[in-house]
Amino acid sequence: MSTVLLVEDEELNRVLVRAILARATNDVVRGIDLVEAASLESARSALDGRPVDVVLLDVNLPDGNGLTLAADLAERDARPRVIALTASVLPHERAAAMSAGCDAFLDKPYAAQDLLDVLAEHLPR
Repeated sequence: MSTVLLVEDEELNRVLVRAILARATNDVVRGIDLVEAASLESARSALDGRPVDVVLLDVNLPDGNGLTLAADLAERDARPRVIALTASVLPHERAAAMSAGCDAFLDKPYAAQDLLDVLAEHLPR
């Protein structure tokens, strides 16, 4: 079973991701272990000693910029894939996310199928 860490400060957005994943029919996505964090601090705690396959990462968090976490993860030997989920969609913001180590970028608001597709692409088979 794959593990996904959702780093999102807005409860409604976490509920939305949970609902999308609960209805997934794709075998790669269905049944993932979803771990949630509402801040950078809680995300770092969730990552301590726990293997994670994919991080769904909001960029604007109450305790800092999520891209700092992406950059930290890029330094790990067993680095999870990082997908930025953000309403910051200007070209320079997308470029900053990719430079920080994100593997993909999904604009908010996104369609449920787009989230499922990007997860399926980045989860281990």
